[in-house]
Amino acid sequence: MASYHLSVKTIKRSAGRSATAAAAYRVGERIECQREGRVHDYTRKQGIEETFILTPKDAPDWASDRSRLWNEVEASETRRNSVTAREWELALPSEISAEDRSQITRDFAQELVSRYGVAVDVAIHAPHREGDQRNHHAHVLTSTRKLEAGGFTAKTRVLDSAKTGGVEIEQMRGLWAELQNRALERVGEVERVDHRSLEKQREAALDRGDKLSAEELDRDAELKLGPAANSMERRAKAVAERQGREYVPVTERGAVVHAARQARAAFREMRERLDIARETYGAERDAGQGRVSAGLAALRAATAKDRSSERNPEDFRERLSQVVGRSRDQDDAPKPEGRNYARKRLKEIMEKDAGRDGQSAVHKLDGHSEYDLGEDTSREARKPSVNERLKDVLNKPREKLEIEDERDQEKDQEVEKDREIDRDPGLSH
Repeated sequence: MASYHLSVKTIKRSAGRSATAAAAYRVGERIECQREGRVHDYTRKQGIEETFILTPKDAPDWASDRSRLWNEVEASETRRNSVTAREWELALPSEISAEDRSQITRDFAQELVSRYGVAVDVAIHAPHREGDQRNHHAHVLTSTRKLEAGGFTAKTRVLDSAKTGGVEIEQMRGLWAELQNRALERVGEVERVDHRSLEKQREAALDRGDKLSAEELDRDAELKLGPAANSMERRAKAVAERQGREYVPVTERGAVVHAARQARAAFREMRERLDIARETYGAERDAGQGRVSAGLAALRAATAKDRSSERNPEDFRERLSQVVGRSRDQDDAPKPEGRNYARKRLKEIMEKDAGRDGQSAVHKLDGHSEYDLGEDTSREARKPSVNERLKDVLNKPREKLEIEDERDQEKDQEVEKDREIDRDPGLSH
């Protein structure tokens, strides 16, 4: 499933780092640092899918030269503890294509250029061979000064300030989540990412009354395995698959992560079943079924063990027809398939339940009103069907039902007294 990750780091001279070395490593190129007199050669680095540079419209031509660009960045900073560059690390969804991953990364980088006026150097990396194969990610390296026609100018203090930096980064985090969700929606994925903390997501779920999602979000953030533990767990999974047995984590961190993922999977399963129940209930109600019948059909659909894992709206009618067929038929005869089968079955059900009024119900299902049927089939001229009587009962207010229940109890008591008198030998003739 898609997961959200965006982190912001700074390249500091005080930590012994340089913008030239950072750029050379991330793009897999050779860059000579003129300030240090060192050559950073990472041309043998693998797993780099795409690199590109984005700059403001009025940027000088030399900004498209990566070596020149980052040497100018180093030259613009004179202090020994200067922050020379800022890195935005992005997790890319594995559910979308490489072209889509490239496009959303480019859109994010372009927003950085437009918003802060900085130079941006992007490197998109493929998953490591020994790591998680879903781990597509991008490194977005930016200057800490604005790039204008004459070169680098003022610092981007809005990102450095304690008052504004957090707000700006949070807004960019929201933008990155939006770009991913749009891409996931375009390819038909149901999963979505959320840039907010688990606590805030839980509060939002409670506000909208989604207790199930709130329970799922009531957890700690997932631990990060790290390269060594991840490699060990991947080997353990591969061995378990070859031997045909269940995977058992071999590290302590792996066990914690595995348990957390299983719990989230269980919650997702519950939520999917709940969605299926809602869809089935709505479809049955639209087809003319009463609340009780629709509720039972929804329950059967939610608890069906042979339901498809892929929830395609196109085949919902077909899956619903299968549910209705299983719920109504007692025999094991094969059921016809097709998008009209559910409709036919509902007609048969309504005919069976409503008796002589079944034709009226079927006529309504075909798109005709009661006036098209004549006076004999109107509500005033016929006995209410079982479905209609059940609907009337369900729609009555609770107070009326309680009053009617009391009346029924009094009547039953009177009838029982009469029966006792009739059974008394002393009063019989």
